[in-house]
Amino acid sequence: MSLAEVLMGQSFSSRSSVHANHEGRKLHVLMVSDVYFPRINGVSTSILTFRDDLARLGIRTTVVAPDYPGTDVAADEAADIVRLPSRAVPLDPEDRLMQWSSLAGIDRRLASADFDLVHVQTPFAAHYAGLRFAKARGIPCIASYHTHFEEYLFHYIRFLPRRVLRFAARWLARHQCKSLDAVVVPSQPMSATLRDYGINTPLHVIATGLPESQFVRGDGRRFRQAWGIAPERKVALFVGRAAHEKNIGFLLEMMALAWRQKPQLMLVIAGEGPALPALRRQASALQLDDHVRFVGYLPREGSLRDCYAAADVFTFASHTETQGLVLLEAMAIGLPVLAIAALGAAEIILPRRGAVAAADTPEAFAEQLVTLLERPAKRAVMADQAVAFAREWDAAAQAARLAALYRELVRAAVAIDCTQAVPASR
Repeated sequence: MSLAEVLMGQSFSSRSSVHANHEGRKLHVLMVSDVYFPRINGVSTSILTFRDDLARLGIRTTVVAPDYPGTDVAADEAADIVRLPSRAVPLDPEDRLMQWSSLAGIDRRLASADFDLVHVQTPFAAHYAGLRFAKARGIPCIASYHTHFEEYLFHYIRFLPRRVLRFAARWLARHQCKSLDAVVVPSQPMSATLRDYGINTPLHVIATGLPESQFVRGDGRRFRQAWGIAPERKVALFVGRAAHEKNIGFLLEMMALAWRQKPQLMLVIAGEGPALPALRRQASALQLDDHVRFVGYLPREGSLRDCYAAADVFTFASHTETQGLVLLEAMAIGLPVLAIAALGAAEIILPRRGAVAAADTPEAFAEQLVTLLERPAKRAVMADQAVAFAREWDAAAQAARLAALYRELVRAAVAIDCTQAVPASR
């Protein structure tokens, strides 16, 4: 046997040993995000939901995210969360911008940990830091596409023409996705949107699911008493970030019409965000002070459950949802949904199992809401349908699909690594 054959055999044996060792241990995934709790939004909720079920499947996840004022460092370390120094984002005090020098140093900070894959959760600094980390380690890198930025940017950068923002959003999506091994999207409509952008990276539709805790109904009477809402009043509810892209102003315009047909009607808006001051002004201008109640952020495990239980109908008018998880959360406790069937939300609304597809004008939406409120028997049927439909979006099942994707990508990367380690025979 020649020296070359001996060395080739040793190399192959070494790679095979690495492969075997990899197969015999748990996967370790690095999740990198520009946002996480205590900041409450869909990305934070998605990360937490998947982490819990991935852990049950034997997959460890470490999260790199910004620090926030009052962050509990000891609790984060115990939860495998690495916080990086950050500063407030201009014009948006809820969010934080991680220091680039800290992001650049995460490879050194995590040098003692073995990772099999990087999962980027947001397309800002986290995307570039996560991709660089993955390349340095020679491991796969994927991203979740949580936000429809083509519509999102229009609401925040109003000094540029919409066509310019659309071009920029599509270019950025193509540019970022081409460097990834796979992209996770939460709905088929969002997958189709990215394909229309010209993205060729493999797309995997894996929605954020509902854990069993979401099906626990709260105390609606307690919520009404706490907020001074009389038992006889009908309540329409919106839950979510008070952001411009959520189209909450549309719901206020709708309410200005609906309450005239149903004087006891009230719209409860649960959430905070940059659009909240403007929404308060709009509500006052529409003379809705007695018909709209802004209740701010509510704890998910407490008063938010009571808030859902206090409502008669969940209303939603956003055109930018990549999934519409909040619709499922409402349906999980039997709350009928009246919502515009746009983008990812259409997958939840159009089956019409506990949901009604709403019109896209305030006048027609108001008419639908009043009609639904006047039909308690229909709402009771919808409530049962809603719970049954929500149960089909099981968090454990969605996590199993994500775990399978992780393992598939890691196996493929190891196989390629082994192949490249073996010189071609002459």
